[in-house]
Amino acid sequence: MIIFKDIITGDELISDSYEMKLKDGVMYEADCKKISVGGDNIDIGANPSAEEAEENTEDASQTVLDIAHSFRLNETQFDKKSYLGHLKQYMKKVKETMKANGASDESVSEFEKGAQGKAKEIVANFKDYEFLIGESMDPDGMVVLLNYREDGVTPYVMVWKHGLKEEKV
Repeated sequence: MIIFKDIITGDELISDSYEMKLKDGVMYEADCKKISVGGDNIDIGANPSAEEAEENTEDASQTVLDIAHSFRLNETQFDKKSYLGHLKQYMKKVKETMKANGASDESVSEFEKGAQGKAKEIVANFKDYEFLIGESMDPDGMVVLLNYREDGVTPYVMVWKHGLKEEKV
């Protein structure tokens, strides 16, 4: 299995166990599933006392998105102006990191052109997105975009291809 980590923070963001599709040469998309976590009833074979039975009446399970839960992604908020500011700084750091890691000028140029187009598309549909950040909650790291397919039910995440490094596990 391959884990994809943010090249700036080192946070794990996604893995190849999810079907990832490359879009516009710069972003991966992967569908999410809603899963239920918590509320596990573990039977240890003992009979609870009357007090314990009364205390344990509420269901502690909650519905979450599998990718967000698996990689401990945290929801964050942006208005359009603050997101644009973040995106500009993030793209600059990705470009610097690519160059420092020996990426070709052609690869860096491909990233810049593709990222500009994708950023315009994201900003044009800004209200449709929710924003997630990695476990470290480092504001300089990648912001994972969450949106829903045309059916309005199927969630999917988007991550910047050039902002990821692969780690085989």
